[in-house]
Amino acid sequence: MASNRRAFLTATATATATAAGALAAVPAQAAAGTGRPPAPPATASAALAELLAGNRRYAAGRPRRPRDVVGRRRLLAGGQHPFAAVLGCIDSRVAPELVFDQGLGDLLCIRTAGQVLDEAVLGSLQYGVEELRVPLVLVLGHERCGAVAATLGRLRTGAAVPGHLELLVGEITPAARRTRALPGDWAEHTMRAHTAWVRDAIRTDPAFAAASVVAARFDLDSGLVSLLP
Repeated sequence: MASNRRAFLTATATATATAAGALAAVPAQAAAGTGRPPAPPATASAALAELLAGNRRYAAGRPRRPRDVVGRRRLLAGGQHPFAAVLGCIDSRVAPELVFDQGLGDLLCIRTAGQVLDEAVLGSLQYGVEELRVPLVLVLGHERCGAVAATLGRLRTGAAVPGHLELLVGEITPAARRTRALPGDWAEHTMRAHTAWVRDAIRTDPAFAAASVVAARFDLDSGLVSLLP
């Protein structure tokens, strides 16, 4: 990661805020009879509980959202109050709003292959924490990740990785090297180690001191999310 990260974030705060503002919105359902949304979870523990409860609904095939999409969109036009930020993979099977059964405006979602960090990701997360007062950042990895598979393929064969994929493989490689000697599924071990490393990198950065940062794993087969140690 670039050593001038702090300078980058300072210099681009205004631009980041403008760009990231389009990514988020306000809470879930309008309060009955008032036309106003209920207050979103105000603490990290409440936000995490809501995400996990929503995931259980999704896994069981009993989602509650979306409901009145047109009304919700109109309600959100005046402001945004997402209650959590989710940094996840671009995999089309792991859409955070669906996985956690949340609606328009509930989550600030940032997605890169293998949930790899870069300055744009960090700046967007910082905007969510500092400007939108998001109390929780959740880093979401998943099984059978293509970015992890590409990394392991590179380490097994030594073959060159084309173009911009080199950045992704380079960021995941340390986790793959640390877990190569472990028994069992190397890809699974790598995904878990990399996801935990991303969590720790965000957690130890002073820019995110106001938020709780956790890591989790999504199971493609069961649909369930479990927290990582």
